[in-house]
Formats: sequence, structure tokens, C-alpha cells
Amino acid sequence: MKRLVMSALAAAVLATSSHTVLAQDPKKAAPANPVGAGWGGVVTPEPGSVQLTEKQLAAVKRVTDYFNALTNLKGNFVQTNPDAKRQRGAILVKKPGRFRFDYNRPSLQVIVSDGKYLAIQDLDVKSDDRYELDRTPFRLLLKDQVDLLRDAQILDVQDVPEGLMISLQDKSPDAPGKITLVFSVTPEFELKEWITTDAQNLQTRVELTNIDRKEELDPKLFEIKSVALQRLQ
Repeated sequence: MKRLVMSALAAAVLATSSHTVLAQDPKKAAPANPVGAGWGGVVTPEPGSVQLTEKQLAAVKRVTDYFNALTNLKGNFVQTNPDAKRQRGAILVKKPGRFRFDYNRPSLQVIVSDGKYLAIQDLDVKSDDRYELDRTPFRLLLKDQVDLLRDAQILDVQDVPEGLMISLQDKSPDAPGKITLVFSVTPEFELKEWITTDAQNLQTRVELTNIDRKEELDPKLFEIKSVALQRLQ
């Protein structure tokens, strides 16, 4: 399937968050991340959900059912940062709330969530930034029981070439960001990409390939280890 091109996304930005940094090179900017955590500033909330047609409501239900059926996911990703730099790696997801991004070298970045906290770690500069998972858009998508019509403002639903796009915003004031998801519809309904946008309107795009939802993933893969320990491995 050819890659889907999206216009907007939007972004989960943290207005406030608990933040721990072990060490940080002042000359090196904080790394772009694919999950909408740790950005400064506030994204202005949309005025409200759009009035959905029956077809759009059916599409939202299909997306909701997809995430409710999801238990494990593994694959590869390509992350395009706001400066157009691309990073590649492997992604693992295990509900509820657990995921892991391992970046290919030369990057030494790891992003991992244990279901409660999210760690963005860069072994190169020995930084370890921690956030509450509930302050990211993944709170909506990876909870035990997903209900997008109940918990999200649906901002847009539309057909795109060979797929479906949905933009939404968490209703919780603690996670005032937006996210746009793109799904393929053939040969099966599958998450293909998302884009997040920070308070400065800078976008990070993540495209998924080689998706496998059948393999049972070891919960130990989602344990948050100290930067010092990972450095020794």
C-alpha cells in the first residue's frame, strides 16, 4: 500500500507534567518524540466535536473496536521530526498502556511506558525524562476499555486514499492535545500512521510497517530501567 499523506495532526501536549532529568547537554535540544509528551506550552482546545454523520459514527466505532481488540502489536516505524530528519526503529505495544520505541543506531534513544509512567531516555546525553501516561494522547487509545465517543472530542473523520483518517482530542483538561490517526482499510483495517503537533505547531509523524498483532509480548519488555543500567547492557 502506498503511504498515506496527511495534512494535520494535532498533538498531545502536556500543559504540566512531572519531569525528572538525570543529565542534559545544554547544547542539545530535547529529542522529538512520537507520543506527545513533554512539550512546553499549551495547545488551544478545539471548540467542540463536529456533528458526525451516520457514516462517520460508524467509522469512529470501527476505530474504537480496533483499539479494544488490540492486545499486542509489534512492528517497525519511521519517525519524521519537525526538522524533516528521519529516525527508524522498532515499536512494541501491549495493552493496557504499555509501549516501547527502540531507535536504530546511531540514535541511543529509548521511549518506554510501563502503563503508568512514560520514560524518554537518551543514553547519549544520559537524560531520563519521566511523565505520567495520562498526560499523553495514548491514554485514550491504550486503556482497557476504549470509548472514543465518550472520552474524546472527534474533530474530523474522513476517507483518504485507501484508508480512513480520524482527528480527536482528549476531553480531559490534563491532556489538552490532539492527535490524527490514519488507518488502511484493505486488506484489513490497520493503524498505519499518526502525527502529533506541539504548541509551536511543529509536527512529528510516525509511519508503521511490518505490523504483527498475533505475537504475545513479554511484559518485562515494558519495564522502565535506569539510564545507567541500560548503558551497561
